[in-house]
Amino acid sequence: MEDLNVVEGINHAGSWLIDHQDLLIRYAVNIVTALAIFIIGSIIARVVSNMLTRVLRLRGIDFTVSGFLAAMVRYSILVFTFIAVLGRVGVQTTSLIAVLGAAGLAIGLALQGSLSNFAAGVVLVVFRPMRAGEYVDLGSVAGTVDQVHIFSTTLRTSDNKTIIVPNGKIIAGNIINYSREPNRRVDIVVGVAYDADIDVVKKVLGDVIAGDKRIMHDKGVTVRLNEMAPSSLNFVTRSWTTNAEYWNVYFDLMENFKRQLDAHKIGIPYPQMDVHVRHVEKSPEQPE
Repeated sequence: MEDLNVVEGINHAGSWLIDHQDLLIRYAVNIVTALAIFIIGSIIARVVSNMLTRVLRLRGIDFTVSGFLAAMVRYSILVFTFIAVLGRVGVQTTSLIAVLGAAGLAIGLALQGSLSNFAAGVVLVVFRPMRAGEYVDLGSVAGTVDQVHIFSTTLRTSDNKTIIVPNGKIIAGNIINYSREPNRRVDIVVGVAYDADIDVVKKVLGDVIAGDKRIMHDKGVTVRLNEMAPSSLNFVTRSWTTNAEYWNVYFDLMENFKRQLDAHKIGIPYPQMDVHVRHVEKSPEQPE
């Protein structure tokens, strides 16, 4: 009896397979195609990720940033590949995409500030308005760029403080890069007394600049009277030097200007206040 049941089951299964062979073939083709899509998508994701990593490395972008961007691209391709695989095997992906879109919107609203910093970090990485080792002024803070991360940038001040600035604030403001150009102009304003001879002052300041070999004289030197201030004649001096020598040249010029002005008896005014005391005699009617 049991043998008959087994035979009947086999015959029934065989009949079902014959009756539904078109459906089985279609599902088998879909499964094989889905596997092929998954394999090809995985290969494409890996190849694109590796190519992006090499390109970013060639451009000198930080390893952490390049690795993060490459991983983002790879996982994005894998997500689209997974959705294509589900659609091939017959799963309704419309509702799945809607759910993923709603989840992405909720996450985006919850992490709005972080996403803004992320987008700003991508802009800083791609366009590179500042690099590690450059001195920049970001408006509220200034310092040497230590690292440009994907969400924030680390600066090191001249007194060795570490400042972490969100990338969104950097992109929203002005970036003044003092290190990008190889040369820099040294501007110094020198105030002298009103009784000083203009031509003598110009010669004294010009001789000090001419004697400094670190100054690029071929780029031009300016020594002119710039302002007749309330208590001084203000002369402006403009000269060029390399970025590396800027502060040394600036401080040395300031010191040598003072020495030479003193040597030529040219006064340097300073704020003064004259107090006049006036004696008023009391009238007989005023009480003591």
